Amino acid sequence: MPKHFESLESFSKEELQTFLFRAAVLKGESKRGIRHCQLQGKTVGLVFEKPSTRTRVSFEAAMYGLAGQVIFLSARDTQLARSEPLKDMARVMSRYVDGMVVRTYGQDVVVELARYSTVPVINALTDLHHPCQVLSDVMTVMECRKNLDRLKIAWVGDGNNMANSWIQAASILGFELALACPEGYGPDADILERAKASAARPISLHTSAEEAVAGADVINTDVWASMGQEKEQEERLKVFSPFQVNAQLLAKAPDDVVILHCLPAHRGEEITEEVLESRQCVAFDQAENKMHMHKAILELLLTAGRENA
Repeated sequence: MPKHFESLESFSKEELQTFLFRAAVLKGESKRGIRHCQLQGKTVGLVFEKPSTRTRVSFEAAMYGLAGQVIFLSARDTQLARSEPLKDMARVMSRYVDGMVVRTYGQDVVVELARYSTVPVINALTDLHHPCQVLSDVMTVMECRKNLDRLKIAWVGDGNNMANSWIQAASILGFELALACPEGYGPDADILERAKASAARPISLHTSAEEAVAGADVINTDVWASMGQEKEQEERLKVFSPFQVNAQLLAKAPDDVVILHCLPAHRGEEITEEVLESRQCVAFDQAENKMHMHKAILELLLTAGRENA
């Protein structure tokens, strides 16, 4: 069976480091004008139930940048909208494409597709995990700071899919992680418990943003209301207001702290215009690195071999 990319928890430290190293190499080669053809003759299917800008474009650009081909399928383009069993879709798609990139709501969709697919299934986002994004963010951190396992990274805001994947990354890669979330808006409790049990360095949950960012090398945030939570927007604005990444919060962290935001950003909500546009913020480097990380993931998974469907 192929190796799927369901969550970061599926991989060892050495395997994640392989993705990180390969993405850095591919980025460096692209900057030097080296053309990549590793996936020539291969096709990946992008199955997106949730809309996207950066994730779709970065995966398409990555696949084309490796000389491969892409078939994009929105929710209305697939039988998912007509309740076709996922196991049927997985077995049919496996005969058409060399890999599937899936952006959907439930993690169970990715798990079920991976169970029956004979080609790699890559999780491009679910409500529970966002592994490709977080791995590209870790890549960005490593460009700014050496010795990842000596760093303290702070997550400030919602305990969403990004927070869950950051928790898994910290547990596997060995850096300290401090999360600051409002009461009742924390990360998945099971994911946090498992990660803390196996982590080499502390993974802590706080209800104070100031506590989390004290001594942090990196401060990371995301929107307060994710896709599908639009009805909660007004309530969340009130609850999350003490968790805004602004100049006052940065004053509680070291002067050279690096700021991450996976975008899109709601300026004036989770982050201020001043901080987002500051030299400390590397959000647009993050956005570029999605493409390079997606190249690495596609290359390593799609060239690992496949079973005949």
